[in-house]
Amino acid sequence: MPNENVIKGIIERISGPLVIAKGMTGASMYDVVHIGELGLVGEIVELSGDNASIQAYEETSGLMPGEPVVCLGEPLSVELGPGIIEQFYDGIQRPLELIEDVAKSHYISRGINVPALDRAKKWKFEPRVKTGDVVEPGDVLGVVQETVVVEHRIMVPAGVRGTVKTIRSGDYTVEDVIAVLDERGTQHEVRMMQRWPVRIPRPVARRLPPNVPMTTGQRIVDAFFPIALGGTACVPGPFGSGKTVIQHQFAKWAQAQIVVYVGCGERGNEMTDVLLEFPELDDPQTGHPLMKRTTLIANTSNMPVAAREASIYTAITLAEYYRDMGYSVALMADSTSRWAEALREMSGRLEEMPGEEGYPAYLGTRLASFYERAGRCIVMGKGDREGSISVIGAVSPPGGDLSEPVTQNTLRVTKVFWGLDANLAYQRHFPAINWLSSYSLYTETMDSFWDEKFDDEWSGLRIGAMTLLEEEDQLREVVRLVGIDALSKEERMVLETAKSLREDFLHQNAFHEIDTYASMDKQFKMLRTIIQFHHAGMDALKKGAAMDELFGLPVREQIARMRYLEEKDIGQIDKLEDTMKEQINGIVPVGGESNVA
Repeated sequence: MPNENVIKGIIERISGPLVIAKGMTGASMYDVVHIGELGLVGEIVELSGDNASIQAYEETSGLMPGEPVVCLGEPLSVELGPGIIEQFYDGIQRPLELIEDVAKSHYISRGINVPALDRAKKWKFEPRVKTGDVVEPGDVLGVVQETVVVEHRIMVPAGVRGTVKTIRSGDYTVEDVIAVLDERGTQHEVRMMQRWPVRIPRPVARRLPPNVPMTTGQRIVDAFFPIALGGTACVPGPFGSGKTVIQHQFAKWAQAQIVVYVGCGERGNEMTDVLLEFPELDDPQTGHPLMKRTTLIANTSNMPVAAREASIYTAITLAEYYRDMGYSVALMADSTSRWAEALREMSGRLEEMPGEEGYPAYLGTRLASFYERAGRCIVMGKGDREGSISVIGAVSPPGGDLSEPVTQNTLRVTKVFWGLDANLAYQRHFPAINWLSSYSLYTETMDSFWDEKFDDEWSGLRIGAMTLLEEEDQLREVVRLVGIDALSKEERMVLETAKSLREDFLHQNAFHEIDTYASMDKQFKMLRTIIQFHHAGMDALKKGAAMDELFGLPVREQIARMRYLEEKDIGQIDKLEDTMKEQINGIVPVGGESNVA
């Protein structure tokens, strides 16, 4: 709770969102303050003697020197408890829908103070411990059904332990006492709501290695550039290359139980699309609306720049809270470029020494401190509960220039790079992830995982497919220079197979009811069929088969339509492999028997 011994000062001068206040002796860095008669929310970002530099999270026009500044004695914190899921927040966890109801306006009124969690709503609490049990930080005291698909686990707050003195089921608000713990004569009252500073990571019991895949149903991601559960990924790309659609696909299909989507500085119309679309999306994993396991944080480019800087910390703290319950959480940040621009503006107003392209010298450190809060771990408390946070950050480099500082500093700390290509997007090839420039540092570990499931075939198929795509890139340059007639039959076969990989496997329609998602079993069968056609075709060409006959086989149309097979029908792909072998054997000349099994 805020310190009752508040510190009071007065405004000395104002520079945009930066306010200089004097008489702030005793204040601490990152303490929250209320500025002026309206009580605008701000945060101390620099201290010099009794002067404090404050970044205001609201528009400062109309403030005057001499108005009061009140320091609350606590850092910027979020409220954690039932009611977070399905909520729309701004960058400092102000509930946008509740503000609209209170303000009677579509705009956020300055100085408005609406609690992040509804104080009046009652939740049905069911205990999971009984009187006399000894509990420690992170232990689950009881549960609340937050939504139809999310069981909210009420945990013992950090730093609190003891013997359960009283606990009872019933309907309570987030401020009601649900349990009393006795620690050697000291009584601790536990409520459903707790507060946590956004810039301090929540503790875990033990970190786990990223050796479990987070499947997304997107073939180019799962097969070629996978992300681990608890991993980090960077999605840079120019305007119109499909960053937002990819993040929507991850939110809908990724192997995560909770989704936190933060729009830090995106255009208002893009965040409006998200706010309108997410409540309408059906969750294929649960059959209920996707919002039943999602929380949205919207801080658009026309909102105060300082709140944009705080938004990703608010988001990662909410994600850590649900991770501590034992859930796998997917956090989508769109876009960290706008967050970095807010950091640059605040650094400039503080007159700090600029780094590359005007960004602060500590840009890389701030990015690293954000992404390192991802991970898979054993959370605090009894029972060895496992939780994870997977962070996928979109980057919007100006003009698609990946050499700019935000992209480069992000690539240094993330393990997966999905490079979006404007040329692919122009060709209507989506997802527009460039398979020649992208990479994943989890690939080797994920290969071992899937080899164990698919009889040691997976890694060979993936490597073979990537080799063909790389060879195609080299051969296309030759074709541009001297024409396709200069290629051998084997080289023509490489081009045909690579084309099949691009158009039938890597291309995926996010708006098609079947093609939008592919299970790993389906991906394996599709990839194996394409590679088998390549090897069988190569063998047939060596035995004298004609290229035109081989490339015109009816089975090629069936291969192209594998992507539209429903999951329950993927057994047909196995039959397709037999059909393929029969048709290829049928075009091998007499006396040139094929080696196709």
